[in-house]
Amino acid sequence: MSGSRLARLINPENIAVVGGDAAEFTIRSCERFGFKGQIWGVNPNRESMAGHPCFARVEDLPSTPDAVLVVIPAEPTIETVRILSAMGAGGAVCFASGFSEVGDQGGKRQRALVEAAGDMALIGPNCHGFLNYMNGAVLWPDQHGGEHVDRGVAIVSQSGNMGINFTMQRRGLSLAALVSLGNQAVCGVEDCVEAFLEDDRITAIGMHIEGLTDLEKFITVAEHARKCGVPLVALKTGRSAMAAKISLGHTASLAGSDRLYDALFERLGVARVATVEEFLESLKLLSIIGPLNGNRLSSMSCSGGEAALIADLALTTELEFPELTEELKSRVQVTLNDYVSLSNPLDYHTFIWGDEARLTACFSAMFSGDFDLSLVIIDYPRSDRCDPRTWEPATRAIIEAKRMNGANVGVISTMAEGLPEYVVEEFRREGIVPLQGIAQALSVIERAFKLGRAWADQTQSPKVCAEQVKGSIASWDEWTSKQWLVKMGFTVPKGTLCTSPEEVAEVVRGDGEAFVIKAVSSKIVHKTEFDGVRLNIRDPEVAKVHTRELLAVSSQVLVEEMIDDGVCELIVGINRDDQFGLYMVVGFGGTLVELIEDCSIILLPADRGTVERALASLKMAPLLAGYRGGPKADKEALIQQILHLGEIARAHKECLLEIDINPLIVRPRGYGVVAVDAYIGMTEEEMK
Repeated sequence: MSGSRLARLINPENIAVVGGDAAEFTIRSCERFGFKGQIWGVNPNRESMAGHPCFARVEDLPSTPDAVLVVIPAEPTIETVRILSAMGAGGAVCFASGFSEVGDQGGKRQRALVEAAGDMALIGPNCHGFLNYMNGAVLWPDQHGGEHVDRGVAIVSQSGNMGINFTMQRRGLSLAALVSLGNQAVCGVEDCVEAFLEDDRITAIGMHIEGLTDLEKFITVAEHARKCGVPLVALKTGRSAMAAKISLGHTASLAGSDRLYDALFERLGVARVATVEEFLESLKLLSIIGPLNGNRLSSMSCSGGEAALIADLALTTELEFPELTEELKSRVQVTLNDYVSLSNPLDYHTFIWGDEARLTACFSAMFSGDFDLSLVIIDYPRSDRCDPRTWEPATRAIIEAKRMNGANVGVISTMAEGLPEYVVEEFRREGIVPLQGIAQALSVIERAFKLGRAWADQTQSPKVCAEQVKGSIASWDEWTSKQWLVKMGFTVPKGTLCTSPEEVAEVVRGDGEAFVIKAVSSKIVHKTEFDGVRLNIRDPEVAKVHTRELLAVSSQVLVEEMIDDGVCELIVGINRDDQFGLYMVVGFGGTLVELIEDCSIILLPADRGTVERALASLKMAPLLAGYRGGPKADKEALIQQILHLGEIARAHKECLLEIDINPLIVRPRGYGVVAVDAYIGMTEEEMK
């Protein structure tokens, strides 16, 4: 479905509603929100509907409708959609349930509905519809809490009830449009985002989703959103582990479908949030001032408690409160008295409270600093028990100081209820971001900074490699896996495959060199679970004893030189997801890999910047730089090896299930990296 076709549906010039009381409710709602176009009812038992002409059949309508709300049972909905498509209607909203959400019979109905729609835009079924608060087209047969706006945020929600909740917000979010998608039989999240991007009145787009139906289109649409300067915010639910049906390596347990979405959103510059509050606050901030160019903040409050609290909460973020320059201190100092200690965050005390001129001068001086966002912490009293008028000078001072400087300004309350709705609206109209709750505010500010950083980065977008493996998958043992890796350009330890203690003794000569002896079998992937690895073996006779024990669990053993100069051990692997296709995992390696779970997901193709950020995100990253006087790792060789593995995976996308290199030992600078253990799942044909 093209965004242009859907745009006609959600920005209609005329509307038809098919049904009874719910349809009539929708007509009255459109009138209340000021829809200026023609509205027609369709019901064979009524002559009029809410004062508008009513027709017996959709075929009898006086003109081809742009948007049609169909609020009738499932079976007649299908035929109505077929007729509308043949008429050339702009699109339909199908309210009825009883489709794919109810089993096989419902699935048949949904397939019939899709066939009936043809190339016509269709929202639903099993959905509430859409709300366009800019032109009053509100095809939504239920209550909703929005109001007319000229421009603002659009929200795409897979849940109709969540959509209703979003419209009831009292946070100063300028909600311009909302679509409830339901079953996404024809139009998905990607199509709605594409349609909203055609409307320059939309300032940001929020997505409440469980999953995406067309990853390739979403990637294209997200790239377009970045070019258009329209921020995307995702509230994704449905966190679940990826089903590793065949995969046996560590990489299968380290990544789930939700972590893949994290990687996708980060790569594309989409802000992901975890709560409804963060969703709405992020959309509000991004719609008013957009992504931040940096992380430098200032904060002002009339209490040291608030100043200390915001400073403490910022410690776990990437946000900074830089020290005030001497020049800025001078500008701020003249607005206060000598009892105020100048710092950032700043406690300006209550000496100037109620003095609008001095408050304005103080705020304006602070706003003039080199900050990406200047904050004022202020909580307003309950109007039912207190007199809020003494707070009005502070409100006017913040607004005037913003006008004088043109800086990015935000107002934060320590508690959500500390900013009443009328104050929120007043600040929003002035381009000041009203944020509710300090911890929540810092969270969304950090996301705005990360979004700005992602937009500035020219990282290559991922490509979905979701082709199915062609052929039967074979599990390769360590020896076979390593031989293939060597052929692909990797370095592995020098080793010999042996079948008897005597052969092993010939390799372990007793000259002081240390060896590793391992059980080798395609049926043994995690050898430590079978006590299948013996380290630091130097004596031939000791080697024989270990070999006899290992041959009890496998028919052959691998004797390798022991790499003992590693700076750190990583896991580097490739795995496959049904939706995303091939992807890469980079993380802390060794036997405790699943327990520690210090890893990062990299979608393919990988570029240098993406790999560097993935490594930097690991808790073990300091080891690469030479932790506490230790040797610096050969980071350049590591990056090149990771990039090379990604290229190998894409070149073998039709036959590769997974590659598990664990550990990949990173040696000191200049000595490269060594794949010490490996497991590969690939087609039997490739194995031959």
